[in-house]
Amino acid sequence: MLKMRSFGRAAALALAAGLIAAAPSGDQAGKPATSGEGGARPGNEYAITYLTKDYDEPIPLSLLDKEIEDQGVAGARVAIEENNRTGGFLGQHFSLEEVKLPRDADIAAEAKPLLAAGQDLIVADLEPDDLLALSDIPGANNALILNIRSSDDDLRQKSCRHNVFHIMPSNAMRADALAQYLVWKNWDKWFLLKGTAPSDIAYAKAVKRAARRFGGKIVEERAYKFEAGNKRADSGHQQIQTQMPAATQAAPEHDVVWVADTVEGFGEYLPYRVYDPRPVVGTQGLTATAWHRAYEEFAGSQLQNRFERAENRYMTERDYAGWLAVRAIGEAALRSHKTSAPELRDYFLSDDFTVAGFKGKGLSFRPWNNQLRQPLLIAAPRALVSTSPQEGFLHPRHVTDTLGYDEPESKCEMDTLAGRM
Repeated sequence: MLKMRSFGRAAALALAAGLIAAAPSGDQAGKPATSGEGGARPGNEYAITYLTKDYDEPIPLSLLDKEIEDQGVAGARVAIEENNRTGGFLGQHFSLEEVKLPRDADIAAEAKPLLAAGQDLIVADLEPDDLLALSDIPGANNALILNIRSSDDDLRQKSCRHNVFHIMPSNAMRADALAQYLVWKNWDKWFLLKGTAPSDIAYAKAVKRAARRFGGKIVEERAYKFEAGNKRADSGHQQIQTQMPAATQAAPEHDVVWVADTVEGFGEYLPYRVYDPRPVVGTQGLTATAWHRAYEEFAGSQLQNRFERAENRYMTERDYAGWLAVRAIGEAALRSHKTSAPELRDYFLSDDFTVAGFKGKGLSFRPWNNQLRQPLLIAAPRALVSTSPQEGFLHPRHVTDTLGYDEPESKCEMDTLAGRM
């Protein structure tokens, strides 16, 4: 059973808004799409579908971090209002439909009616298997699907899909961004402590790749499974204080403990409890992220403030990804005047497309794997520390392509995959 909710609260603001983005003008403005396949829609109407499932979300280890039930979609709602402020002056209107499926739902079976109804602009808040199942539906061949949840590298490599664009940074981008900073600091000896979840192992693989790329040395790689009692009450801290030093002792000489704990099982407990007095980096401690609540550079505080006014909480990385996905569609529509999903998809990959993400430069997609290239924030829990790419790491075209898989390293065969669908 589909749970659907329409968010059209921005429509009344469109004509009253005072912000107009620079956009090309011409005879195409206001004309309906003429393509009969792949999402032709009347006039300049853009119906965006936010598709997710009722996944089990990790409970924050810190009581200071509250459980958030609308991560991702909250950012998309804010972006819809912004799209309508700018698009309204050109007769464009954007709407958002939220579709949340039960966790055991068959994503392909549930999504087919949506695609058949022309809902082919999809912000996908989905795990990798569900994302691939959605993209491989025959009716999704001409869809535009934006991944805002998964950082899995395989989705950008052998399992890439021509109809899936990645807003969320990949594991490789995160590891490379952090590795550049550590090498810049001359902290090049890393003790890698990983969890046992498949996503932990995948992230650890990206860390080892980053070490090879940038001259880091993993002095030891150690797996750890944390078995805790009551972590938030009674004597939980005493148990943690005993286990964390034991988990990290007897490691070779190292500059940092690099933790791979993607499911938030133990990483938050490592800082100040490791056996040797070393910084903790990786998925906890010092992290590489697309967004952080302490970020305010390049007018980032304006987005932070808008989001907090609208949602009464701070913006998470997935909120930012949801916001950026909807803004990318809005920017492509505004500048190209295209309405069908295949046309917007083509425009995403053109040299004309960029979207502002409060990172100091326009963000664009890599044509070899549909990954959004962007600087990443190097952040401590309560402060911005740096931004990668670091100074001195060069690239012949886009310095942001030093983060993640560059074109010569790509194993994505986009044309072949497109032909199979």
